[in-house]
Amino acid sequence: MSSAPLYQVSGLVRHFGRGGRVRALDGVSLVVERGQRLGIVGESGSGKSTLIRLMAALDRPTVGSIAFDGREITALRERDLGFLRASVQLVFQDPRSSLNPRMTVGSIVTEPLRSKHVRGALVEVDPRERLREVLRAVDLPSDAAERYPHEFSGGQRQRIAIARALAPDPAVLIADEPVSALDVSVRAQVLNLLGDLVAARGLTLIFVSHDLSVVRHLCDQVVVMRAGRIEERGSADQVFSNPQADYTRALWAAVPRIRI
Repeated sequence: MSSAPLYQVSGLVRHFGRGGRVRALDGVSLVVERGQRLGIVGESGSGKSTLIRLMAALDRPTVGSIAFDGREITALRERDLGFLRASVQLVFQDPRSSLNPRMTVGSIVTEPLRSKHVRGALVEVDPRERLREVLRAVDLPSDAAERYPHEFSGGQRQRIAIARALAPDPAVLIADEPVSALDVSVRAQVLNLLGDLVAARGLTLIFVSHDLSVVRHLCDQVVVMRAGRIEERGSADQVFSNPQADYTRALWAAVPRIRI
């Protein structure tokens, strides 16, 4: 693992509402190393989803800075963010809302490759070959490309979303509650798939969840958030075996467990 951080997040503040009355983030700083599997946990409203939106340049902070691979991204225009769009891909909570029902799976998966911003930052790739490759990677048959999202189960739709995220061959995968909308019976399958893909492709994983048992399965580092601030951080082993913050202990005691 390189000693140079992939992400350097410094003093992030994000206010919403009239007069900035809602403080979604309140002075968050963290470092993400290359190849790290970072879990960001906390209850609803803790600021974890706001944080990853800023790290993916889908929103801008009120105060603070974010550097990706040594390059400041917070003030860049969309047309200058192609390198980030190619390198950082997201998988969202509900595949039903993140997949266009009017597009075939093949069109959905190759959509990032057609973006002018992403395309300019990529080595030339054959979209058809990349489509076949990523469908195999997520254990979907090649004929899935001609079908539509409604023809698949919830777990399969999330595999389609993961395939789309893999298409540009990113360095970072950000997963925002990617199994919370799935049936319990398929959660472990999708989690194991994510873990296998991250390991096989050498990805940096940023995994957001309210469920510490899921994070414990996938991540080697953990950040615990509460009310827009980082309450505790450390290795997964340390945070789960000997949490220092009362909030972390309460969160760990309260979340439901799933068998992986």
